[in-house]
Amino acid sequence: MLKFIPIRAQAGIVGFESPATEYKELGLDLDTLLIEHPSATYIGIAQGESMVRDGIFDGDLLIVSRAEPVTDMCICVANLNGVFVCKRVDIKQHTLISGCLRTPPYRLSEGDDFQIEGVVIRSIRIHKPLRQAL
Repeated sequence: MLKFIPIRAQAGIVGFESPATEYKELGLDLDTLLIEHPSATYIGIAQGESMVRDGIFDGDLLIVSRAEPVTDMCICVANLNGVFVCKRVDIKQHTLISGCLRTPPYRLSEGDDFQIEGVVIRSIRIHKPLRQAL
C-alpha cells in the first residue's frame, strides 16, 4: 500500500510549502481509490490521438468497467469489426464519436460486428513510458 500525503500542490514552479510541514500520512490503496468493481474491471492502454479532446492521450491507462451502465455519450471501449476502439457512444444515433476533429463520427450499420466491452471510468496520464508493456 502506498502512503498518501494530503497536500495540494500548485502546478507552477513556486507557491507550495514543504510536504514535511505538519502532515499526516494516510494509507492509500490505488485499487480501492480507482476501481469500484474489481471483478468487472480491466486496464488497457490508449493508442492514437482520436480522443485527445476528451483528455485521453496516446499511452494513457484506461480503467474500463463492465459493471458501469452504458449511457448516451459515455466513453466506452468497444470491439468494432475485430478492432478495439475507445469512443464516445451516441446511442440514439447509433454513432461512435471521436474526440478529435480530424476523425469523423462513425455511424454503425447492420453489417458491423459491434460489442461494447465496458465504460471508461478513469484515464491516467503516463508521463514517463512504462518499462514493460501491459
